[in-house]
Amino acid sequence: MSELVEVMSEIARIAGAAILQVYGEEDFGVQTKPDDSPLTRADLEAHNIIVSELGRRVPDIPILSEESDDISYDERRSWHRYFLVDPLDGTKEFINRNGEFTVNIALIDEGVATLGVVYVPVKDVLYTGDQHEMTATVTRDQATQQISTRTLDQDSPLTIVASRRHGGDALQSCLKVLHEHFSDIETTNMGSSLKLCLIAEGQADLYPRLAPTSEWDTAAAQAVVEAAGGRVVDTSLAPLRYNTKENILNPFFYVLGDSQFDWHRVLKDVTV
Repeated sequence: MSELVEVMSEIARIAGAAILQVYGEEDFGVQTKPDDSPLTRADLEAHNIIVSELGRRVPDIPILSEESDDISYDERRSWHRYFLVDPLDGTKEFINRNGEFTVNIALIDEGVATLGVVYVPVKDVLYTGDQHEMTATVTRDQATQQISTRTLDQDSPLTIVASRRHGGDALQSCLKVLHEHFSDIETTNMGSSLKLCLIAEGQADLYPRLAPTSEWDTAAAQAVVEAAGGRVVDTSLAPLRYNTKENILNPFFYVLGDSQFDWHRVLKDVTV
């Protein structure tokens, strides 16, 4: 599995280089997909690289990418193990040139995100998670170190990471409940799967995602978070799982840093 993480990491870096090449150009070739989300040449080039390289290096494992979502559930329901890919997570952040976009590659095994790679092209930062070894790492400036989530107690400040673009009434309701339990709450906003990586690295405690996402948005970063000691759960606090239904939308979910903290007591009154 460690060799597979290396392969996934290498491919993510290759895709990231292609994304940066488009990022340096004036015309991103922006299109609008049927769901009204944007699509750029960078999305497509990263997708083609990842699918081609994974197919060449690991030919026996099928691939589901955001840009190949026409694969039917009748076909993929028989997949016990597959790669789940978001070639460019944070396309709106890419278009706005704020650097908060990532390349996400996950290995799903019987519905569980067991391996994950999240690459940040602009900063050349790579996160990996291996749930077989329960090891999560970050590589910066060519130096790799292990990362882990941090502990939280009732008297600690609570650091919440929130989406830069998605909030709304559900998030405000959640924050109101949290203020009943924590006297000191700090909130930081960020795009793409970087939000989950902040928790994996021990820089935040909670990410409430009470807005729609798709399975490829979360899988790689979930592997990183859980290998680092955290949890990614639905609003009933059950683990987020993959390829269990025809619809690839995730339920609303929480990313929890301290897996030993009594989150049920704190979150049970949140209504979504």
